[in-house]
Amino acid sequence: MLPLLVYSMFISDSLKTYFRNTNEKELLYQANKVAVSIQKNNYLTDENKKQQFVDEMDIKSEEEGFRIIVTDSLGHAVTDTNRSAIGKMCIVPEILVALDGKDEANLRESEGVIYASAYIEDEESRKIGAVLLVSSFDEVNNIISDVDHNGFIIMIILVLTLAVITFFLSQAIFSPLNNILETIQRISDGQFHNRLDIKGHNELSRLGEAINVMTQQLEHVDTARQEFVSNVSHELKTPLSSMKVLSESLLLQQDMDVEMYREFMQDINSEVDRMTNIINDLLALVKLDYREEGMLNIAETNLTELVAAIIKRLTPLADKKHIELEFECSKEIIIEADEMKLTLALSNLVENAIKYTPGYGSVSVTVDCDHQNAFFSVKDTGIGISAEEQSKIFNRFYRVDKTRDRETGGTGLGLAITHSTVMMHNGSIKVTSAEGEGATFVVRLPIKQHQGGAGK
Repeated sequence: MLPLLVYSMFISDSLKTYFRNTNEKELLYQANKVAVSIQKNNYLTDENKKQQFVDEMDIKSEEEGFRIIVTDSLGHAVTDTNRSAIGKMCIVPEILVALDGKDEANLRESEGVIYASAYIEDEESRKIGAVLLVSSFDEVNNIISDVDHNGFIIMIILVLTLAVITFFLSQAIFSPLNNILETIQRISDGQFHNRLDIKGHNELSRLGEAINVMTQQLEHVDTARQEFVSNVSHELKTPLSSMKVLSESLLLQQDMDVEMYREFMQDINSEVDRMTNIINDLLALVKLDYREEGMLNIAETNLTELVAAIIKRLTPLADKKHIELEFECSKEIIIEADEMKLTLALSNLVENAIKYTPGYGSVSVTVDCDHQNAFFSVKDTGIGISAEEQSKIFNRFYRVDKTRDRETGGTGLGLAITHSTVMMHNGSIKVTSAEGEGATFVVRLPIKQHQGGAGK
């Protein structure tokens, strides 16, 4: 509205200036015409033409609508179409300027009139008089007033129109925003099931979609947290329950022979080892989750030698089940990695492949690279993983076959540790499998760790 107000004032001032300049020039032109007529007809020097002079001035005044005053060289009014100044001294700035040999036209806003003067010469170019024309400026002022009035009305209409538009626009904008704020408040209170009702295709709808995605992820995280707590409780409760039963049996049976006593103690020791493994794996995951405490110690690592050492260490486990363990690598591959954490992650994959492959099967390990990444793959002929379970196998404590995994003694945390370690190395891990047809895990690791991409 401020630019509109300034513009309207500028238009009003421009109109007034235009009409002022135009009327001043026109009245000055008429004053010169009257002066030339008086000069040609010798009205000021020929007394016989006095009446003709007066009549001509009256006619001119009536036709053009302005007052005419003619003075002699001393400033005395010779004639006045209003008859009020005849014989009087006219001390008017415009007349004094004209008697000095100059023409002038001025608007006097306080009186609402324009004064225009022109000098009269004789045949020898002497100043013998002056002509003063007085014209009303009221008509122009009325036009400008009408323009200002109409502009004011238009401005009022625009103000009301803009106010209505602004009101409805604000409702259209702030109503969804208030809805978003209310939903965010409910989410911050822990109600992760809340979702925004998305309408339209604009910035607010995209914001709503982003909030819905965020809420869905928060709900998933909350569900995973609850499942994790439940799984940890279950995993720790199972060996504790076994130790409780075994210890009570030892206490209740007074005359127990040494062999049975030793067997019970071995079982208790086995459950303690199981609890220790679970706690160690949990601690490893915690360090991987909080990078401030589990920063990677990046250094140049010979991936070929690292995998060869893993194969050598796990070969007895494969031989025990008559599983053929193969390793293939055609060249030496050097990468930047945390050797200790990477050894644990890759060992988990090979060990799992051996554990879940029936006797007389095969497990093949391959290491390769291109100019940017190194690739580690493990392929087995084991029990396989169904398509619906492949997206869950990296979750903590998730088991494809809980009974079978109990038999192998796993904690359900190995793949979670592997996944976290690979992610910390800015890599990726994928699985290809079908139930009963074995599985293939492929790990991609960048050869060079970008600055800021991993802890050092």
